[in-house]
This record gives sequence, C-alpha cells and structure tokens, in this order.
Amino acid sequence: MARPYSDEFLSSLATLDPTRLGVQLAKLCVKANLPALYVAQAFGVSRMTIHSWFRGQYIRDKNCTKINNFIDIVSKDYEVNLLPVVNLKDAKYYIEDKILNKI
Repeated sequence: MARPYSDEFLSSLATLDPTRLGVQLAKLCVKANLPALYVAQAFGVSRMTIHSWFRGQYIRDKNCTKINNFIDIVSKDYEVNLLPVVNLKDAKYYIEDKILNKI
C-alpha cells in the first residue's frame, strides 16, 4: 500500500538543493500527489531508490533521461489540471495509464 509523504520529509525537501534532478522530481511528485511507491514502479526501481533520488543522491544516466521525460509529462498534466490526483486509486491509474511505457 502506498504511504503519504511524511511531514519530516516534506520539511526537509525545502532545504535540499533544488538544482538536483531527484529533488526536482520529489517536489513535482509531492505537488502532483503521486506516492513514491507508484513512482518507483514506473521507473522499475525500489521505493528506497526513489527516496534516495528525492534527497539528491546520485542517479544513473539512463534514469536521468526517464526522470526528465516523467517531469515533462507530469508538469504538462499539472498545468492542464489533470493533477494532483485525489486518492491512491487515481494515482495508480495515472502512473499506469499516463507514465508507464512513455518514459
């Protein structure tokens, strides 16, 4: 089951380097209400890997391309009010329908 982002994580996010790709990904996922579990599934990595990216850790080049594509898709959908999702069911559907096989 997907878990919401903790208050501790949300407050630490404001202190992280905003130029890091993983931090940008984290801020967008929080804004779009996309849980780390479903984001991890989209990238084919563990939830712990997603959280390390969110904290600005190293990301392999092949994943950087996927992340940039993910950010483009989610940003556009956010601008046209398809996001944020309102519940976990909608988040899972969004990842499966709009993200998988497109990043």
